[in-house]
Amino acid sequence: MSVLVGPDTRLLVQGLGRDGSFQSSRAREYGVNMVAGVHPGRGGQKFENAVPIFESASEAVDRTGANVGVIFVPAPFAADAIIEQVDAGLDLIVTITEHVPVLDMVKVLAYLEGKKTRLIGPNCPGIIQPSSRVKVGIIPANIVQEGRIGVVSRSGTLTYEAIAQLSQYGMGESTCVGIGGDPLHGTTFTDVLEMFENDPDTDAIVLIGEIGGTREQSAAEFIKTGVTKPVVAAIVGQTAPPGKRMGHAGAIVTGKAALASEKIDALRNAGAHVVNSPAYIGRQMRDLIG
Repeated sequence: MSVLVGPDTRLLVQGLGRDGSFQSSRAREYGVNMVAGVHPGRGGQKFENAVPIFESASEAVDRTGANVGVIFVPAPFAADAIIEQVDAGLDLIVTITEHVPVLDMVKVLAYLEGKKTRLIGPNCPGIIQPSSRVKVGIIPANIVQEGRIGVVSRSGTLTYEAIAQLSQYGMGESTCVGIGGDPLHGTTFTDVLEMFENDPDTDAIVLIGEIGGTREQSAAEFIKTGVTKPVVAAIVGQTAPPGKRMGHAGAIVTGKAALASEKIDALRNAGAHVVNSPAYIGRQMRDLIG
């Protein structure tokens, strides 16, 4: 069973500048079926002499049957790109772009209501699924190995850290999902936890949260009643002083509920195994599932 992506993924990449082109090359090397690119002024050309490039997402979907889109366009244009891909009928959109204005995301989330499209991000590392050789985003493929641990995280770099630790202990990953660190984003912890719970190819889950907001508390509520699989969790920013922003736009302590201590207590009370440092994620998972 696939979580978000799988063997039937037909990838459209919007924004084939420096970063988009580099990551598209890495994704194709890994094995993803990239069927289209979208980049203004380059319609009719081919990416790496193989993948057709179109002027619009709708044309690309009509011509290639793309069903998953990834966005690398600059922040001022990211909202328009998301809406363009929604209108093109894509099932899943992964927005890697960071620094997308909050007001733009308010409009995007309102536009998504009632639509079939699921959004991951913005400001996220994307998705990787080793069993299907599908990479949508910027997660390094060389640290991933096929296994049965699902990973969901707000932090990009700590997603990589968790993956590397799991692989180091020989456990490997089923699917890894970076949901993004911005205050407003699409898919939530709870959404992905539900997918992992229902996925027969996932035996246990790693969750990496941050200070700021109450998303981890919502995840804890779902874990308490809706997750039967072991969950290893880590919360980043435990030493952040009140009112201090720590890296991500969403990682700011804005009240008691946003504190790391509150999130840790909620997750522990829900039955998750919370480690004191992300450095112990792999070891804790090894001890849980052998």
